[in-house]
Amino acid sequence: MRIITAHDFEAHMGFRDVLETLRRAFRTGAVTPSPHTHRIARPAALADGSLSVSSAWHDFAAQGTVERGFIGTRIQSSLPSSFEHQAPALAGVYLLQSGKTGSPLALLDGRALLNWRTAATSALASAYLSREDSSRLLVVGAGALMPYLVAAHTFVRPIKEVLVWNRSPANAQQLMERLQGRNYSVSTTTDLGGAVKGADIICCATNARGPLIQGEWLQEGTHLDLVGSTEPDRRECDNAVITKARVFLDNYGVTPTSTGDLKEPLADGVISLQDIASDLSELCQGERAGRRFYDQITLFKSTGTALADLAVAGHIFLRA
Repeated sequence: MRIITAHDFEAHMGFRDVLETLRRAFRTGAVTPSPHTHRIARPAALADGSLSVSSAWHDFAAQGTVERGFIGTRIQSSLPSSFEHQAPALAGVYLLQSGKTGSPLALLDGRALLNWRTAATSALASAYLSREDSSRLLVVGAGALMPYLVAAHTFVRPIKEVLVWNRSPANAQQLMERLQGRNYSVSTTTDLGGAVKGADIICCATNARGPLIQGEWLQEGTHLDLVGSTEPDRRECDNAVITKARVFLDNYGVTPTSTGDLKEPLADGVISLQDIASDLSELCQGERAGRRFYDQITLFKSTGTALADLAVAGHIFLRA
């Protein structure tokens, strides 16, 4: 069994190939049972954590063969107090098995896989939903995932300006310095409302408990990529954003009920499930249209899908 490290991902991955792998995966689909999540009780002084297990495998019955295909399982913990020890809150591994024999093939760095598949999924959605001439990218958040999201968005669109906002200006500055030397300019801002008004694409990857993006700030033609705050009690945008935007998901099966950005507007009657335009599989299969006109506001809400894990894990296994 091979060990595929974060270094292997950086050495062998590129967005051009990964995006096409993901597009094919969303077209063909996979078997993705509901994930299992368990609460990890912690001492009173610490926030409780969680352990999640999610799996996917190629639909061997539909393919009519087991000669090609994989089985994959992500095991991931979320321990918010890890930040106090300079460790990421999310940690885990991904086990890739042969679809033919079940033999373990590789153990992958779970965080590296998470970064690449999340960023690539956002880029794939942007290819359908953002304006082709989008040149100004606003990133909200400055965590470990954000450099990958910036790289993904700048790959699919001709971004010339990247603006960074974060609750901590020091962290925004650190991200800006990390992004220097690319083929776009980078700067920070403390005026989130003004930055939203000037952005073509807004990418949020935060753990915000309350809305950051306000609908009154949005300009026509903006695309929003909401990646963070995936828990039911957390939100990155307010109800006005949901009502102004055409809403798309990565996965019908999980997203509407698992994230506050959609769960709360649905519960309040602001929107209904019928108002959700499409998920990424329907976009990739050509069953539904993405952006319909230039001035349309689009929103992509991603909570992650085991299908994308499986596709990217198989991709790196065949190349590393």
